Amino acid sequence: MSKILVVDDEKAIVDILKFHLSKSGYKVLEAYNGAEAVEKASREKPDLVLLDIMIPEINGFEVCNRLRTKMTTPIIMLTAREDVTDKILGLSLGADDYISKPFNIRELLARVDANIRRVQVYEHPSHDRSPISEEHLLIFDNLEINRENLEVKCDGSLIELTAREYELLEYFARHPNKVFTREQLLTDVWNYDYFGDIRTVDVTISRLREKLNSFENKKNHIITKRGFGYYFV
Repeated sequence: MSKILVVDDEKAIVDILKFHLSKSGYKVLEAYNGAEAVEKASREKPDLVLLDIMIPEINGFEVCNRLRTKMTTPIIMLTAREDVTDKILGLSLGADDYISKPFNIRELLARVDANIRRVQVYEHPSHDRSPISEEHLLIFDNLEINRENLEVKCDGSLIELTAREYELLEYFARHPNKVFTREQLLTDVWNYDYFGDIRTVDVTISRLREKLNSFENKKNHIITKRGFGYYFV
C-alpha cells in the first residue's frame, strides 16, 4: 500500500484528503507544520507528499527544499495563492506539481495516481535482460541513458533524477532534433489532463539542465527554440 504524507495546518483539509485518499487505497500520514513534515518524511519515507505552502514553523518552500536534498519522492504543492511567482518558486525547489485551493478532488486524485504510477515504474525497472542490449542504451557524447535500468550517467557518474525529470529526458532523447511545444510535452510526458501553467515545463527543464551541466565536460543537450519550445541534440 502506497503512503501519502499530507501536510497542512488546517485539520478540515487534512481530514478531507485523508478520507478520499484512504478510499482510493492509500495509507495517509498527517503533518500539521513544517518541522513535523520533515521529520515524518525522513522517518516514514512516503511515496508522495501533498504539501501546503502556508504552514507554521517551516514554510512549504523550505520543507520542499529540505526534502528534495534527501529524496526523489514526488511532491505536489497545495497553494491558496494565485501568485505565479510562488508556484514557479515551488517547482524550482523541486516540487513535481502544484494544485490551487480550492481544489477539485477528482483532479487531485488523478494527479496523485499518475505520480505514484510514475515513481513505481522508475524505482522498480525491469532487470530481466542481462547483459543490457544496445537498444536499451541511448548514448550522446558524455551522456548515457539506460532505458532498462532507468539510469542516467554523465561523464560516467550517475545523476540522481526524479521520475518526472527522467521521463522528460528520455522522451527528448528518443526524439532527437525534434522540436516540441510546451503543450506537447505536458500531454506526452505529464500524461494526464493537466490544468496547470505551461511554465511547469520551463522550470522542470531548467532543473534538468542544471543537473546535466553540473559535470566538468558539460554540454547543453536540451536547446530552446525561441518562440516554439525545446529540442534535444
